[in-house]
Amino acid sequence: MHIQLINPNTTSGMTATIGDAARRIAASGTTITASNPDSGPVSIEGHFEEAVSAVGVAHEVLKGEKNGVDAYVIACFGDPGLLAARELTRAPVIGIAEAAFHMASLISTRFSIVTTLGRTCIIAEHLLQSYGFAQHCRRVRAAEVPVLELEKNADAAVQRIIEECLQAKAQDSIGAIVLGCGGMADMREHISREVGLPVVEGVTAAVKLAEALVGLGLQTSKFGDLDFPRPKPFTGQYAHLGVPDPT
Repeated sequence: MHIQLINPNTTSGMTATIGDAARRIAASGTTITASNPDSGPVSIEGHFEEAVSAVGVAHEVLKGEKNGVDAYVIACFGDPGLLAARELTRAPVIGIAEAAFHMASLISTRFSIVTTLGRTCIIAEHLLQSYGFAQHCRRVRAAEVPVLELEKNADAAVQRIIEECLQAKAQDSIGAIVLGCGGMADMREHISREVGLPVVEGVTAAVKLAEALVGLGLQTSKFGDLDFPRPKPFTGQYAHLGVPDPT
């Protein structure tokens, strides 16, 4: 089984961290490839950066299709370009926010999210509504840690995240915590020990869900809106993304 992890930002160090965390959790027969686009934002902390990064996600999926990838994981908590990516392949494509919400709801009746910056809380709240998990989430909290600080100043960043998780445990009447950034992929076990609650992290959750879907032989439906894009030319810098008419 070959799973490709796509880090939608262009920070290669974070891509390596995400890949290492995934390999530690993956089954022995699973090959993990971690990649990121060549162009785009170095971190994703808002709607504009998500929109730009979605094109890079599409590029990475198209590359993966040439390499026989069995499933894809979009390793950013905003799940940028998720539905567009699903149009491009029959393989399962899983966003880490969606995966984390599912996993947390299976082990607790209520959870809180601890993410990076306050402005991204709104994005997480939108995803909770869209995916049908709003009633399961008590609160979306921000540790006010910029994404790149997870790489540059990891010790201070994880301590700030732990402090916010402890506040969630004390105040939110929850049974579990969801970590709200792909850059936290290697922090789950440490934070769980320090906080004393189950902690769900989306990259590792998505890898296990991807393995399950591939093992069950389930692929992305091509009936309806997730069918392959209709053949049509693209222009300008996106001309290479156009789908030729088979006739």
